[in-house]
Amino acid sequence: MSTEEKELEVTSTEAPKKPARKPRKPVDPAVWEELKAMQESGEVLTVKINAAVNAGVISYVKGVRGFIPASLLSIAYVEDLNEWVDKSIEVKVITVDPEEKRLVLSGKAVEQEKAAAERAAKMDAVNVGDIYDGKVERITSFGAFVGFADGLSGLVHISQMANKHIESPNEVVKVGDEVKVKVIGKKDGKISLSMKAALDADAEVVDNREPAFNYKEEGQAATSLASLLAGIKLD
Repeated sequence: MSTEEKELEVTSTEAPKKPARKPRKPVDPAVWEELKAMQESGEVLTVKINAAVNAGVISYVKGVRGFIPASLLSIAYVEDLNEWVDKSIEVKVITVDPEEKRLVLSGKAVEQEKAAAERAAKMDAVNVGDIYDGKVERITSFGAFVGFADGLSGLVHISQMANKHIESPNEVVKVGDEVKVKVIGKKDGKISLSMKAALDADAEVVDNREPAFNYKEEGQAATSLASLLAGIKLD
């Protein structure tokens, strides 16, 4: 094979070159300013998801390509990004970078905001003194968390679990138990409950201390002398 034939063979087997990617059309600076204003105001936008890409999806706002990372698409875990293509969702603008031509959106932020508003409304409907049927969701060293009132949960401190001293919440309840509870406090989005006060609708809370809200779920609760004597009548 001659040198010319070899050169011709190499040339013919080379993969065709891909056409150069078209540069994106420049975005009017006024549009970036408008997007920045949306970010600062927290405006909620409805966008259509155009495509799924690596680690997220693409939507357009004011003609600008926006990226929604998979982790910011929804509160729920997103398994298949392709299932979201062509859907319309509500988002917030969280990053606007004109220099990098970067726009990041979040559907999760909108869902979290709605969930917080719904919880606040439910909290407002709960009053100190109300009695509910609940279910034990989790047990810790310092008490039990009980779910009640359509998605709310509160802490029954170990001192409010029985009309006698107990060493562990496990002596009284286990996860899944249905219990009656009375609301004895609300503070900073937390609800304090009492099982012993709910034993009788007219019962008074024996422990008159302010309900404990500053609990640490991983910590050990110290048992004070007052809690040891709670519920014990001295003749």
